[in-house]
Amino acid sequence: MFRFTLLLAALSAMLSTSVAFAPSLAVGRNGFCASSESAMPVRSHSGSKSELNMAADLKGKVAFIAGVADSTGYGWAIAKALADAGATIIVGTWPPVLKIFERGLAKGQFDEDSTLSDGSKMTIEKVYPLDAVFDEPDDVPEDIKTNKRYAGLDGYTISEVAKAVEADYGKIDILVHSLANGPEVTKPLLETSRKGYLAASSASAYSFVSLVQKFGPIMNPESCALSLTYIASEKVIPGYGGGMSSAKAQLESDTRTLAFEAGRKWGMRVNTISAGPLKSRAASAIGKEPGQKTFIEVAIDYSNANAPLAQDLYSDDVGNSGYFLCSPLARTITGVTLYVDNGLHAMGMALDSAALNQ
Repeated sequence: MFRFTLLLAALSAMLSTSVAFAPSLAVGRNGFCASSESAMPVRSHSGSKSELNMAADLKGKVAFIAGVADSTGYGWAIAKALADAGATIIVGTWPPVLKIFERGLAKGQFDEDSTLSDGSKMTIEKVYPLDAVFDEPDDVPEDIKTNKRYAGLDGYTISEVAKAVEADYGKIDILVHSLANGPEVTKPLLETSRKGYLAASSASAYSFVSLVQKFGPIMNPESCALSLTYIASEKVIPGYGGGMSSAKAQLESDTRTLAFEAGRKWGMRVNTISAGPLKSRAASAIGKEPGQKTFIEVAIDYSNANAPLAQDLYSDDVGNSGYFLCSPLARTITGVTLYVDNGLHAMGMALDSAALNQ
């Protein structure tokens, strides 16, 4: 796990000098104290470098990543980072692309993107068919059951997949939601139908709620759930329509509520990552006008031109952040939206705006 060496060293150094920075002495006229009663001694949960290494190690942990169908997205990158730390990886894949994905795995199509830091390859132990818009078998309409893209498949609702995972692995430790769908994503909100709007919310937001509901009972204590959101939840992003911006806002709000409810009920942490733009298969599917850039190409160019950190964003950047949030190193972090976008979310003015050149 070479990529985590500097992180561990820094954390170890912080722990060894923590007393010097403990807020136990009076500061200024009014003073400051860590306790409302009296100053308390600083206690370290992980008091040595070896304990930090143990916290970073995910050996023996099982991670279920919902929404992996190729090696181009953030779900794959998070799975890879978790595997690099020793976790067992199992995934849920949308039934219509399941066979394509499984053939790709069998043929080694994703081997280059599977290489871990020690040179070994990430192994996906099992792939489950998963359609996250259906909670229970009775929710599946007849036209889906008879659809040729679902031929020969069953047990793909969220509750059925949770039961299958429990039968195969018992309790698991990590749940990652890396899926979204907005059938009218290319339409402005003013042109979005009720059906399209609700479909975006169902597939992109409520699916996370349902996953936590159904998987919560089979999660070990100190487990975690993680989802992926986008800055369109809070800022206007033209071209990201069809109710998807609303769905991402719902997802972030639900993250906070689930952090409380699942935390109290199962001891589970719940967080989300607001990731910058990546030219994944799913993002590239958002339409474009003939002769023009795709939505995601425009978003990437805009980010590179305007973000505080003028550098490319790689899927591994989000993968490593996901690993951190899912590891014991983040044991007290829950209910947060973590921005992994080179700081673009902090900007209030576009640096490449023509107005700045007047």
